[in-house]
Amino acid sequence: MTLLTLGLNYQTAPVSVREKLAFPADILSAALQDLLCVKGVSEAAILSTCNRTEFYCTTQSENPNVLIDWIAQNKQLQAKELTPYFYSHADDATIRHIFRVACGLDSMILGEPQILGQMKTAYQAACDAGTMGKLLGKLFQHTFTAAKKVRTDTAIGSSPVSVAFAAVQLAQQIFDKLSEQTALLIGAGETIELTARHLSQQGIGRIIIANRTFEKAHQLAEQFNGYAITLAEMPNHLAEADIVISSTASQLPILGKGRVESALKVRKRKPMFMVDLAVPRDIEAEVEQLDDVYLYTVDDLQHTIEQNMQSRREAAEQAEEIIDTQVAYFLAWLRAQGAQSLIKDYRSQAEIMRDDALQKALASLENGTSPEIALQRLAHSLTNKLIHTPSSQLRVAAENERHDLLSAALEIFQLKSA
Repeated sequence: MTLLTLGLNYQTAPVSVREKLAFPADILSAALQDLLCVKGVSEAAILSTCNRTEFYCTTQSENPNVLIDWIAQNKQLQAKELTPYFYSHADDATIRHIFRVACGLDSMILGEPQILGQMKTAYQAACDAGTMGKLLGKLFQHTFTAAKKVRTDTAIGSSPVSVAFAAVQLAQQIFDKLSEQTALLIGAGETIELTARHLSQQGIGRIIIANRTFEKAHQLAEQFNGYAITLAEMPNHLAEADIVISSTASQLPILGKGRVESALKVRKRKPMFMVDLAVPRDIEAEVEQLDDVYLYTVDDLQHTIEQNMQSRREAAEQAEEIIDTQVAYFLAWLRAQGAQSLIKDYRSQAEIMRDDALQKALASLENGTSPEIALQRLAHSLTNKLIHTPSSQLRVAAENERHDLLSAALEIFQLKSA
């Protein structure tokens, strides 16, 4: 049986291809069950995110073509058009790959934590669909263990590498309790949404979303129990803000020095923390001249992010060493599984010999043989039967100078060499 991975990701396929091969939650169960009907596939799980789609299977062959054909058929595409975008791994390489993916070492943002949650979702979906078997299930469980160890033993996820996260972390350094602060977020794009999410996770007291289009501001504010306003209303609410983070596509500044100075007077010189993540700037550079304002730009954060990326790269080297060890552990477990069948057969053979000898002993007792003699015959007969074949094979091994077998016998039977 082969552990096979087939996949494509942000490095091998453009978004136009990745979106065609996505497996959203509403079709995932049916797809998994259909995949199990492919000849040679006995277990299956599908990981589908915006940056990757990967298929983890136990199969009878290392050849991924049957999977590619199934994907093409499922998505009504031509297999030859998809093949150049795929990569595949088998056995040892599959184990290493899935560990690296779960640890964020194969992600667009090195060390990002979301992928582990997505991996757990893929595992649960396969369990619910009935396509997660013993081998694949053990691989996923070991994957989660490896990822947890990497997170615990390295600093790969501790340093922010997005401007949104860096901005929020900086705010935490300035304010003792974010729960007592109000944040004004200007814009409603991806960066502001991410900033709102980070602030919400860190327990921000209140969020105000300001945007040119009220509807977009309202949709975003609703997600985080915030309050939506238009840009025109912003002067009336600016004084409420302890934290101001802006990221719009405006070609001209949205906040000028005079407006911020007016807000500070209303605040009775209570300091404001401001981060301008926009290019061109949303906040006039002159705002930095005000005594009670701490203004940071995207360039200020970029240096921090680059330092953090270097920290993650160093942590990634440690993570690779941990993964090497975890791969070795899983391979040892796999090898042990290979011996299970042998152990089962050997035990079954011994039990047959035992039952046969016991039946003869019982028959002997019924025929009037004394218990003492019957037991002696039972012990003698059973001993002979159990050691006959190993003894014969050891004799043959010695005659053929098979010292490897003789050494193995010493270890297996725990004997002292002569």
